[in-house]
Amino acid sequence: MRLARLAGRTVLLTPDGAIDVPAAFAADPFARWDDLRLWSAAATGARPYDEAELEPPVAAPRQIFAVALNYRPHTAEAGYAEPEVPLVFTKFATCLTGPHTTVTLPPGHVDWELELVAVIGREAHRVPEEKGWEPVVALTVGQDLSERISQLAGRPAQFSLGKSYPGFGPVGPALVSLDEVDDPDDLELTCELNGETVQHDRTANMIFPIPELVAHISRFCTLLPGDLIFTGTPAGVGNRRVPQRFLTPDDELVSRIGGVGEMRHRFWRPRNP
Repeated sequence: MRLARLAGRTVLLTPDGAIDVPAAFAADPFARWDDLRLWSAAATGARPYDEAELEPPVAAPRQIFAVALNYRPHTAEAGYAEPEVPLVFTKFATCLTGPHTTVTLPPGHVDWELELVAVIGREAHRVPEEKGWEPVVALTVGQDLSERISQLAGRPAQFSLGKSYPGFGPVGPALVSLDEVDDPDDLELTCELNGETVQHDRTANMIFPIPELVAHISRFCTLLPGDLIFTGTPAGVGNRRVPQRFLTPDDELVSRIGGVGEMRHRFWRPRNP
């Protein structure tokens, strides 16, 4: 099942187009997720749709968690030792945008960070690591866009504000149920900037895989249906390149995760931001 939000409606995405989800499921897809999956197997009535109208597939997540330094090559390029526990911060929900939008660049240095996003579908607290996949009902593609000057200002640095400008949380194109992917622990990630591959890795190379992240976060917080966990980015970000490289107006950023989906974003900067 690939569940999306299209022009304010919850829809099922199929190879033939989009199918409106019945009202009984649409208000809260997570409340009857298993029933929704059964309905999706026989759903009919697909119609063409415009990808530009796709919205974030979770309308209003109550919590958005993100993980820093979760791939060894990225940890090395950033100049840090491998973390002993997951390094968790937050992004704020107003940063979310859909999978095919134009993002406004604020003043500063805006960087890309392709990430697999785990979507929580069931309330969970103190989840054992061996059951860490159980609260996760879907995966989606995410970009943890980051304005590096504000992110790294101060001692110690704080991440959340510099990563929460409007549009700095692209997600989509759909919530992909786990049975849609061959191996949710080993997915290919590719990020392209103007046709050039700038990030490429596999989720099997995470330092802390998704079950471990769910177990760790749920020791502190109750996870809620619709919560998002940005699971970390591979090596290849702009501020660790020599010379550094950041997003500029009219750039096209393509974010792709095998079996999950692809997003495309462009950027612009107002004359008087």
